[in-house]
Amino acid sequence: MSDLAVQLKALGLDATAAGLDDLLARAIERGLAPRALLEEVVRNETSHRSRRSLERRRVKSRLGAFKPMPDFDWNWPKKIDRPLVERALSLEFLREGRNLVLLGPNGVGKTMLSKNIADQAVLAGYSVLFRTAAELLDDVQCDSPERRRQRIAAYTRPHLLCIDEIGYLSYDEHAADLLYNVINPRYEKRRSLLVSTNLAFKDWNTIFPNATCIVTLIDRLTHHADVTLIEGDSYRRRESEAEASARRKTRTS
Repeated sequence: MSDLAVQLKALGLDATAAGLDDLLARAIERGLAPRALLEEVVRNETSHRSRRSLERRRVKSRLGAFKPMPDFDWNWPKKIDRPLVERALSLEFLREGRNLVLLGPNGVGKTMLSKNIADQAVLAGYSVLFRTAAELLDDVQCDSPERRRQRIAAYTRPHLLCIDEIGYLSYDEHAADLLYNVINPRYEKRRSLLVSTNLAFKDWNTIFPNATCIVTLIDRLTHHADVTLIEGDSYRRRESEAEASARRKTRTS
């Protein structure tokens, strides 16, 4: 039995090898015909590989922890295009090779929405990579041109690339060139981007001063894109105020 399990594992039938004793016991108990036994092996392996594939995509996505959509209060923002966001959650933009840009002030839920949309893509079998703008630019800013090309190619491959928090930090004109070099090949291949920013496009020159490629970069990003504005007060500030109020009530009681 142990030799058979080793042989099955060598053939890549890991689920069957791990549950061999249980599988054979069930086959004997139910009197499974050879064909039925093979069908169960196929079902087990398919299910196992699907789970493993999902786990790998989750790890590679770098999504980290995030609040699920049921925790999102649609009534809190003063302005939000809910139908557009729900279509994004259905991955319509990804199937069409379009981009999605979430624009709004800090704390209105852009990152939460981005991560939930990205997670839906992971569940649907797409490859996803989630990075903040600072992480992405730091990653591709290499001294070696060959190393830089390899890093940029790595950002071109995923079906969906999420770039979060554009506008939170300022960069130099070289950073804009690097960002363009990431966005342009995805534009040419019609691979979707999901971008969140707290700045209107006309203000991007404040975070990439003296960059000559800004107009072209924004043109590539917004061509074949849905751009939606979210307006409102910060969720985090609301939660902080609620927590402070609860602590005061506890101390009073």
